[in-house]
Amino acid sequence: MRVSFKWLQEYVDIDVAPEALAESLTLAGLAVEGMEEPGKGIEKVYTGKILKIDAHPNADKLVICQVEVGEGEQTQIVTGATNVREGQVVPVAVVGAKLAGGLTIKKAKLRGVESRGMLCSGDELGLDPDMLPDDQRHGIMILPAGTPVGVDVKPLIGLDDVIMELELTPNRGDCMSMLGVAREVAAILQKPLKLPSADFSTIPPGPEDRVQIDIDDPDLCRRYVARLLKNVKVGPSPVWMQQRLRAAGVRPISNVVDVTNYVMMETGQPMHAFDYHKLKDGHIIVRRAAKGETIISLDKAERKLTPDMLVITDPNGPVAVAGVMGGLDSEVTENTTAVLLESAYFKPVNVRRTSRDLGLRSESSSRFEKGIDITGCLRAADRAAALLAQMGAAEVVDLVVDNYPAPAVDKTVLLRPDRVNRILDTELATDEISTLLTRLQFKVREENDGLLVTVPGHRPDVGIEADLIEEVARLYGYNRVKNTLPTGVITQGGRKHDQRLAINVKNFLAQSGFYEVITYSFVNIRVFDRLGLPEDSHYRSVVSLQNPLSEEQAVMRALLFPGLLEVLQRNSNRRVKDGAVFELGRVFYPRPGETLPEEVPVLAAAVTGVTPGGWNARPVPMDFYYLKGVLEALLAHTGIKDVSFIPATGNNVFHPGRVASVLAGDVELGIIGELHPDVQENYDLDQRVTVMELDFNRLTRVSGAPKQYRPLPKFPGVDRDLAVVVRQDIPARQVIETISQAGGSILQDVRVFDIYRDEHFAPGEHSMAFALKFQAADRTLTDEEVAKKTEAIMQALQRDFGAVLRK
Repeated sequence: MRVSFKWLQEYVDIDVAPEALAESLTLAGLAVEGMEEPGKGIEKVYTGKILKIDAHPNADKLVICQVEVGEGEQTQIVTGATNVREGQVVPVAVVGAKLAGGLTIKKAKLRGVESRGMLCSGDELGLDPDMLPDDQRHGIMILPAGTPVGVDVKPLIGLDDVIMELELTPNRGDCMSMLGVAREVAAILQKPLKLPSADFSTIPPGPEDRVQIDIDDPDLCRRYVARLLKNVKVGPSPVWMQQRLRAAGVRPISNVVDVTNYVMMETGQPMHAFDYHKLKDGHIIVRRAAKGETIISLDKAERKLTPDMLVITDPNGPVAVAGVMGGLDSEVTENTTAVLLESAYFKPVNVRRTSRDLGLRSESSSRFEKGIDITGCLRAADRAAALLAQMGAAEVVDLVVDNYPAPAVDKTVLLRPDRVNRILDTELATDEISTLLTRLQFKVREENDGLLVTVPGHRPDVGIEADLIEEVARLYGYNRVKNTLPTGVITQGGRKHDQRLAINVKNFLAQSGFYEVITYSFVNIRVFDRLGLPEDSHYRSVVSLQNPLSEEQAVMRALLFPGLLEVLQRNSNRRVKDGAVFELGRVFYPRPGETLPEEVPVLAAAVTGVTPGGWNARPVPMDFYYLKGVLEALLAHTGIKDVSFIPATGNNVFHPGRVASVLAGDVELGIIGELHPDVQENYDLDQRVTVMELDFNRLTRVSGAPKQYRPLPKFPGVDRDLAVVVRQDIPARQVIETISQAGGSILQDVRVFDIYRDEHFAPGEHSMAFALKFQAADRTLTDEEVAKKTEAIMQALQRDFGAVLRK
């Protein structure tokens, strides 16, 4: 929004400099992004009247002008402008003058004829050519007839002004007008606001004067005011109005159009002027557009309308797109003698949608989109009529139609002073708060322990108590509010259990020496052949892509670890033989009758080779037991209890006898195993590879058991070693379970520390050695107690497994 400092002074007696006012507005929430002085650097440019024009004797494209630049003072100027005529009043830069851009005017001879000055174009005076009439964009600026001669041109055309560029937030549509900004300035400076006059006299309507307004869609048009003017004389608007419009960034066109634009910039109420005689029977209908209906807008483009768009029509068809742009057929021209002024309220959302769909954005639409003062429609129409009557451009007919189906009801909001002070951390008294809001033209009355605040129509953005508190803070001064840190919970958000677990798992594996990788979700269907999966394997039922990038990425993966094998293969080809990698990603399974597949999060890991050695540690093979140990530690770390590894069979992917299902109680989490030699060869890996793959949803479901802490023992423990000979097909886990049950409460720990095979054992047998730790919490154990428990353990092993004590 461009705000003219001189124009602003018409409504408020401003006693501060423009720079100080800009700072005050910015502190009040209306950010001044820039300031412009259009006449800065321009000197000695006056109005001059062209008395005589003669042809140049030595140049066909030059003319010699005799120009009066003051009473009895003439000067000769040679120019090449083609739009100059005798009797015109134009800006004249005399010798010694300075123009925009730093140009200094000196005496000169043009083709042998002396020239003492220059006739100026708008561009040479720093004006935007787009803000000038069409015939003056590329020629000399022509001032209106009757302009006094010999006066400084800067105040005449607004070059002595200061323009402030406001960066408004979307909720402050009220400040998209001079009066809106003036209200803020009056409140800040504590000055009275001077409202413009809307006084005019009227003439009685004739028998042929008829105005009828029908609103077929009151949900999209809540009010429509139409006022009739007759004996209209279309011509240029006064210099002062043109100057103000240019300062606001609006190009002057004609007095009627300029007045509608002027009132819009002044009050924020968009307006439109129809040629009354081009409207059939003076009948306006506000309705939705019919399907396939079109209109030729003022920019001479044909617009296709849709039933979502609101249009202004007469009985013959559309004459304007509501809130966006008028139609060419009802345009005001130099032949217009009667005008119907429109001042209406259209639904902001509908105007925005229409403007977007038509690719038309105008000053009117931008104001309707943000919401205007519905109570100001009639005032704006009266103001426009008064201006046209004052400049003698029209007579106002005593005929105005105000179709207002559901008049707006004033909003009243309860404001609690204690809440104001609590939020702002201030100590404002109730009457101070009331005074601040009254300065902003809110009506305030005390009610019990609070204030009942009636919101004026020009502030549709204020609707709740928090909005009023913001208004108090703005006018009180943000810079006066104490700097305090916020208290309480800043955000109510947080990670869910599965998200926390995912981070925990990744961190644990990374700390265990594994590298996280991310592989493609798209794979080649031949991956199942490389794994040796049978044709009836459910993993071969995959989700195919309709438009794959290549054959290598034609289906969605159903297993995660094959991608890890490709990572190990790629590294092995580059002579990086040892590796431990993991990935937490998703696999995809088709769902019958569903468009989208089922996505299952999966944790997979793969190891091969040996760990890095050091001066105090030898490399450790990363085999089945290495990965199993990492997995056991991971499950314990994430609070998963009752973990067991059950031998798995019937799987062609893994080495027979070196694969196990991972269970937590009765829940099967996944599988761990060493690759089958054939699969290892298919992936061109020359070392043993062990992989695991776990269903992360199930992992999440059984995780999170609380950690239990026990006090340090006060009494010493007793260590015993026990070596027994059992069949080789008996899992160590079953033997440990029997030992634990037989050892009772005083057996604190059991672990295998040796497996031994010898030719002296019977075929199919081997020795397993266990380290037992006995300890009681309330006493020191005796040798006799430990011996009895050891004997009981041995008897249980003999009973369950036929075990014998190794000698």
